[in-house]
Amino acid sequence: MTIAENLAQVQANIARAAEKAGRDPRDILLIGATKMNDADRVREAIAAGLPACGENRVQELLEKNEQGAYEGARLHFIGSLQKNKVKYLVGLVELIHSVDSVELMREINRQALKRGITQDILLEVNTGGEDSKSGFAPEKLPEMLAAAAEFPAVSVRGLMTIPPICRRPEENLPYFQLLHQLFIDNGEKKYDNVRMDFMSMGMSGDYEAAIACGANMVRVGTAIFGHRIYPAKS
Repeated sequence: MTIAENLAQVQANIARAAEKAGRDPRDILLIGATKMNDADRVREAIAAGLPACGENRVQELLEKNEQGAYEGARLHFIGSLQKNKVKYLVGLVELIHSVDSVELMREINRQALKRGITQDILLEVNTGGEDSKSGFAPEKLPEMLAAAAEFPAVSVRGLMTIPPICRRPEENLPYFQLLHQLFIDNGEKKYDNVRMDFMSMGMSGDYEAAIACGANMVRVGTAIFGHRIYPAKS
């Protein structure tokens, strides 16, 4: 199937999942996870109606941006982020999904102040408690939200999670439900520089389950672009 055909199928699945959950499909942002897809393939997806692109790697994002790959779509950063790469993203991407420490938030604030802007971010919660995953433990969320008050050039707009790899989508429901509960509980509290607007969760194998649990951003790569071909290790 073509990228356009895959995209249409994903959009139909999102609409069906949203309606089943009693939600408006227009409230859910589909983010194409464009890692390892070249500028031409990204442009093809945008031309077919992809509203937003999410990159995992800073260097890849910069290279494709130079080629005009993202024109006509919103641009997000969805991968793990090192502090020394923050300067390349602040002011370039609409939203950074993967903020998992006060130190990273501080650096984003520093770079945003230099540019005279406010950078929107999501806080990444490690709902599965996996050592191999980035994100902080769920019980640390109030501490992270309170810390946002120190950073006037950062705006926390919600939460993100990457659950453990599971064989069946429904196995991820407890992790999605946990993030949703954190989103609700902490959205009722008043923190400076915090607006609980977005829950970014769900990928190609489980985005419909994530939507059932309240996700309003889903990050879908393989289901749109096909399986990635990783270079062989030498």
